Amino acid sequence: MAKKQFKAESKRLLDMMINSIYTHREIFLREIISNASDAIDKLCYLSLTDGSVGMKRSDFRIRVSADKENRLLTVSDNGIGMSREDMENNLGVIAHSGSLGFKNDLDEKSADKAKIDIIGQFGVGFYSAFMVSDAVTVISKAYGAETAYMWQSSGTDGYTVTECEKDGVGTDVIMHIKPDAEEDKYSEFLDSWRLQELIKKYSDYVRWPIIMTVDNWVERETGETDDKGEPKKEYVNEPQDKTINSQVPIWQRSKKSVTDDDCKAFYKEKFHDSEDPVAVIRVNAEGTVSYKAMLFIPAKAPYDFYTRDYKPGLQLYSSGVMIMENCADLLPECFRFVRGVVDSPDLSLNISRELLQHDRQLKVISTNLEKKVKSELKKLMDSDPESYEKFWNSFGTQLKYGFVSDYGAKKELIKDLLVYPNSFGEGLISFAGYVEKMPESQKFIYYAAADNAERAAHLPQAEQVLDAGFGLLYMTQDVDAFVVSMMGDWDGKEFCNVSVDDLGLETDMQKADTEKKEEENRSLLDFVKDKLGGEVEAVRLSHKLKTHPVCLTTEGEITLEVEKYFRSLPNGTGEKVTARKVLEINGEHPAFAALQKAYTEDPERAEKLAKILLCQAKLIADLPLDDSSEYAELVCALF
Repeated sequence: MAKKQFKAESKRLLDMMINSIYTHREIFLREIISNASDAIDKLCYLSLTDGSVGMKRSDFRIRVSADKENRLLTVSDNGIGMSREDMENNLGVIAHSGSLGFKNDLDEKSADKAKIDIIGQFGVGFYSAFMVSDAVTVISKAYGAETAYMWQSSGTDGYTVTECEKDGVGTDVIMHIKPDAEEDKYSEFLDSWRLQELIKKYSDYVRWPIIMTVDNWVERETGETDDKGEPKKEYVNEPQDKTINSQVPIWQRSKKSVTDDDCKAFYKEKFHDSEDPVAVIRVNAEGTVSYKAMLFIPAKAPYDFYTRDYKPGLQLYSSGVMIMENCADLLPECFRFVRGVVDSPDLSLNISRELLQHDRQLKVISTNLEKKVKSELKKLMDSDPESYEKFWNSFGTQLKYGFVSDYGAKKELIKDLLVYPNSFGEGLISFAGYVEKMPESQKFIYYAAADNAERAAHLPQAEQVLDAGFGLLYMTQDVDAFVVSMMGDWDGKEFCNVSVDDLGLETDMQKADTEKKEEENRSLLDFVKDKLGGEVEAVRLSHKLKTHPVCLTTEGEITLEVEKYFRSLPNGTGEKVTARKVLEINGEHPAFAALQKAYTEDPERAEKLAKILLCQAKLIADLPLDDSSEYAELVCALF
């Protein structure tokens, strides 16, 4: 029989699809199995309205078998089958979907139409077989037909359709797997374990049983005895049929039939975590876009979470068939820690990641899930602070960076979820929780920045705030400076960095006394600044210090925390980003009295004292000393 040619546009589409649309060639098996599932769906539906079909739901199945010797992989179904005309229309014209046509042919008002989940929507999935095959044969017998037909093709060179013999209705897709090349090991698709792995990965929740004949090694007596008269035994392979797929996914079951413990067990097995998640989110949405989702908020971060190797994203399914293992477009980057699955019959199976990013249905789902995750985290924060703190210790940094990234695009989403250690002694507290504790006389939201909460609590600048009876937030990460800057204020209350800003805790009379004393000691303060050799922008008497002798503050937008952040960057990229430092001295401390005396009686000693005070201020601020040996000598010189 003469070979028929694909249409020119079909040839181009076939070439494009094989080389461009599908990122991973292993998904060909998903596509062929999905087509088999569709075929069974059609015959099963007919069996509900036509008693002559003579098949029960339990009779339907899909079989996958491999012949390594002849390099043949076969996927068979006992679905509705195809006539010659069906083969011409569905296999001879690329991008024509028989499954979609079947669904469209149902009565628009039929209640059954909504129940028919047809996976294949574009009719290109079948041709993914050519990514791993150099020839494909389809043998099919349509329901109610007497004759079977065989479709054969080696790709873009065309196809033939001939009559053939076949027992029973259904379709066999027989793929001749390509020979191995230097970089392409196609033989993996003939290995039983690899095929089982792919079925579990992509088609585990196809509703029909997927059967494979697998090895089954059993111990048998040989009928002979050994030297001791004991029966000899040997292991023999008695292959048996095995259902590979689970068929009904847990997220498709009703909430009544699946407990929270069931969901947590599924999470630990599916996502390889030894700990229960801190929260389970279940969604059953119907409307413009219908979908079901089961999301999990982990209790701890995976070992590679804060590395480039970590792959964020939810598993995306269409009617139980996996589209993507890590669909990062379903949730914003700030929620990249969320694991789970989303399953929607409204998404096309045959779409690539590039098309997926612009899929309208996907954006609807993403917007809804974003709100669900935010709501669940806020609920956890309010109802179970202990669990939220456990979550925060793992993923708080991610939320903070999510807050400041993209110029604060997600700050309204995240701001209610930010929490900090604090001076109230009640665990972590949110900005809203802090403001609720503020007395009427308190003007600012005070915070202290350091490497850890304990160090922040003992900063000299914090003492005045705490003595006034006001609370302090302890900000212990570099990103916190950017969070506060981007936040601006909370409920009209501005933020106050105790190391930089005016605390607003002195009376006008106290300020006047300090300024008067500073003016009286102007020559001494200028002397100190001069002897420090430009290391500080200014030297002044402090309005903040109570019992401590000295501290470092800054002028301008670059704080000590920002300087330390840029200093920590690799290759010295941040060395030129420095804060304009101010050395503040406590005018009521004995150290200042000693400095005054030395300035009058022994200027050389006064210079040493000035340098010691600067070094002490740097140590308190957790800044490196330029020369620690020099500091030790200066201290020892005082004895």
